[in-house]
Amino acid sequence: MARILLVDDEEGVRGFLKRGLEIDGHEVVTASDGGDGLDRLVAEAGRFDLMLTDVRMPIMDGIALALSAKRDYPDLVILLMTGFADQRERAKGLDAIVADVLTKPFSLADLRATVARVLA
Repeated sequence: MARILLVDDEEGVRGFLKRGLEIDGHEVVTASDGGDGLDRLVAEAGRFDLMLTDVRMPIMDGIALALSAKRDYPDLVILLMTGFADQRERAKGLDAIVADVLTKPFSLADLRATVARVLA
């Protein structure tokens, strides 16, 4: 299955999504904010199939993280998550680098289906 970098600043959300993705056999590495996510991405030389990141986070938001990640690792598939309409609007301009944007709240089934689709 896929190697996924999951970046979210909410510990409970991170844990829940990690377990849900592991059900499908994915290897999931987590990061607590955009800066931490970028550090993990660099430390692993971009060896992830997918990066799933929240948009609204401290230190570095998910959009800045996506832009930086795609610049250095152009083959990385990126999914964004957000519960804020204004952040979703910002993400619309990133169609060239972002595979999809999941709108919170979403179900675990929605997440798993979207991950399967973008990785196919």
